[in-house]
Amino acid sequence: MKKAVNSQRPVNLDLRTIKLPITAYTSILHRISGVILFVGLAVLLYALDKSLASEEGFAEVKACLTSPLAKLIVWGLLSALLYHLVAGVRHLIMDMGVGESLEGGKLGSKIVIVVSVVVILLAGVWIW
Repeated sequence: MKKAVNSQRPVNLDLRTIKLPITAYTSILHRISGVILFVGLAVLLYALDKSLASEEGFAEVKACLTSPLAKLIVWGLLSALLYHLVAGVRHLIMDMGVGESLEGGKLGSKIVIVVSVVVILLAGVWIW
């Protein structure tokens, strides 16, 4: 049996103590927003089906969407969509060869966060 040659290898990875770069956070958020959109699509399709089925169904969906909880859910789904869109545009720009360096990636991540926060807040003002 051979002993491990690399003694610098971590023994126990505590994910709470690892400091991730900003690019990792934007990537993780992009994936999470995609999952939220996938699940939220089912809810929105159900509401669309119910609203198109009858006049009473439309009235029920309309009444449901006026509640503060429903507005919060819609804002959450819209926020996920907006973040996913902004981060996706960043990926398209990177596919054209812009911002592929380490510094460019960090700057692109910061821009994604700033633009996303602005458009999400604007969407919140529009919904409420």
